[in-house]
Order: sequence, then C-alpha cells, then structure tokens
Amino acid sequence: MIIKQQKIAQRVKNIEVSAIRQMPILAQQYDDTVSLGQGIPAIPTPAYIREGVIELLKSDDNIGKYSLQPGLPELKQEIAKRVGQDAGRSVAADEEVIVTVGAMEGLVATIMALVEKGDEVIIFDPSYASYQEQIALAEGQVVPVPLRADDWSLDEKALRSAVTTRTKAIIVCSPSNPTGTVFSRAELAVIAEVAIKNDLIVITDETYSFLTYDQAEFTSLLTFPELKDRLVVCRSFSKEFAMTGWRVGYIYGPAYIIEQALKVQDAVVICAPTISQQAALIALTGKPQANDVDIKGVLAARRNFICQRLDQLPDLFSYTKPAGAYYILARYLKKTAWDSDKFARTLLAETGVITIPGGAFGSQSEGCIRMSFGGTEEDINEAFNRIEARNKKL
Repeated sequence: MIIKQQKIAQRVKNIEVSAIRQMPILAQQYDDTVSLGQGIPAIPTPAYIREGVIELLKSDDNIGKYSLQPGLPELKQEIAKRVGQDAGRSVAADEEVIVTVGAMEGLVATIMALVEKGDEVIIFDPSYASYQEQIALAEGQVVPVPLRADDWSLDEKALRSAVTTRTKAIIVCSPSNPTGTVFSRAELAVIAEVAIKNDLIVITDETYSFLTYDQAEFTSLLTFPELKDRLVVCRSFSKEFAMTGWRVGYIYGPAYIIEQALKVQDAVVICAPTISQQAALIALTGKPQANDVDIKGVLAARRNFICQRLDQLPDLFSYTKPAGAYYILARYLKKTAWDSDKFARTLLAETGVITIPGGAFGSQSEGCIRMSFGGTEEDINEAFNRIEARNKKL
C-alpha cells in the first residue's frame, strides 16, 4: 500500500472529495433518508427546454456530436448579449466567452490558467468548499479571509491585511454558497479597489445571481468598469433553469485569460455536451410555458418555510436568514464539543437527515451545518420533524 501511495501525484493527494459529495454517498448505507444536503433544486427542468430538446433530437443529426471547442456560436452570441446587458458594454463572443461543463469547470479552467505553484488566492471564509480544492490542485495557496460571524458580511480590514506580494487572485461568490450572503455594492467596491491597488485578478462565481430575497439586490462585479481587464465571471444554467444534471455554464473574461482557459478545457473535456448547450440556448431564447414552475418564487417560499422550522428549535440552532441562494448555515447549540463532521454524521445515523458539515466551508463555519432548502416543502418538513424528535433526546 505504501508503494501504491508513492505513485500518486502529490497535488492530488493534497485535495479531498468535498463533503458536499461525501455526505450523500455516505447516506446510501442508510434506509429512509431525507436530504437537506446537496444543492439540487427539487424542480423539473422547465417544459419549454425539455420539449425543445426533444424536437432537436428528432431533427438535428449534429446534436450527438462535439460542438466547436469554445461552444456553439449561437449560444455564445446569446451569452455575450446577456453579459453585455449586465456590464453595460459590448462583449466579444468569440474572444471573451467559453461555454463550459457547468460553472465548476469554468472555475477550475480559470484557476489552472492563472495560478502557479506558491501563488496565493484569497477566498472568503466560509466559502464554497471546492474553491479550496481547485486552488490546491493548481498548487496554489488558499488564503481564507474571515467574514463577520454575526451576519457573514465583509470584513474590510481582514481583506486588506490578507494581501501579500504573492497574492494572485480573489474569488468572490455572491449570492453565497454556503451563507446566503449577498454582498452590497459598497462591499464589492472595496473588493474592486483592493484588486486594482494590488494588481489582482477577481474571479466571481455568479451561479445564484438570479436568486435574492426580500429587499436584497444582486450587484454584479461586471458593473465595475475598472475591473474589465482583470475580471472573470463564472455562471451556470444549473440553478436558474433547474438544469443541474445538464452540466452547462460559461465564463466571461478578458481575451488574454479566456484563450488560456480554453487550453485547459481542450485538455480536459474538449467541449461542453452539445445536447446541453442546445438546452441552454433554448433556456435563453425560448418562451416559458404557463405551467412551468416559477423557480425563484418556489425557492423563496421554501426559504420562509425552513426558517419557520428553524425558529421552532431555538435551543438547538441559531442562524442568519439568507438573503440569496438556497442555503442556510445553522449553528448548533447542543453537543458543541463535537466538530461539525461528527454532528452531521451523527444526525444522519440517528435521523436519516442529510446535511453538510460546516467545517467543509472554512474555519468560521465550524460548529455549523449547511442546510439546503432546494428540496420540496414535504422533504423539509419531514427532515425537521425527525430533527425535532431527536432534539428532545439530546
């Protein structure tokens, strides 16, 4: 076994499979589980997308073939229009856009194109678990910047003090997975100013850009023109159009970065699946049907419902109400000597409820578990009925 381990590349041994994926796999050994875990919206891909793809399967012989490596030209044009509207400037589809295998591949292609051994990359703590592994895979160094634990807002002083001469980039996710934070324009302005002052690249994950609640307003870093030559935007069709399994997204950025990220895509996946790209094109250009689900409205209702259930357990959980995305980091107030991995695993074993340990997202969220409210209200209700019953015995 020792010899076998010596044959494995150190850069791979340095990374871990995310707890986001581990917990559902672990749950397979238990009967009758209910999930508040992985971020999959329990909403069908809208009918206009599915039916449009069915028609193409009947008529388009190219749908089962590779597309051009950077993506279908007509899809890239639609993406360029959308990004251009958000940015308030024209976007060159051929030079500044790549269609990717979800936002995840876009992120890793960008990081691999930019980060060299020893480069430091700032991420916020808590932040999406895969950022840490992607940076480590590129042999970079993760520099976590703690968010304020009372409301998960930006700590400007902590950000400024984290920058060194080795800092290459900052990764921003707003609305945030796992906190549900939506950075204000003022907070984003600080990030932009720090990036410009220190000659840093900003990588922004805008997977949940469509999903904010109450009075929260999403602001894209695209609206800061001073970042144009140092900003890469990663977006996904997964959540906005309930297309998680289609695995399609895109990145937009300056041509000098995009052409290098394209090399990574060529080496790893060649292109995003053509059928998924066609589905994405239909998503952007087609007309929703009357019976298609209002995805944002459904998720807003589920957020309110899970908060109601959490409010009924004030002795077990405290939390900050999410302003966006569909996750809550709930701090557990019992068994506090347990780390979050033990808490989540015990909860799974004793109740069948799948959650994600907060420690996967950074040290600031240790002592928390992440709950997704992407599932149905019936599943959320069942999960909390089980948690509530168990709480009486803790």
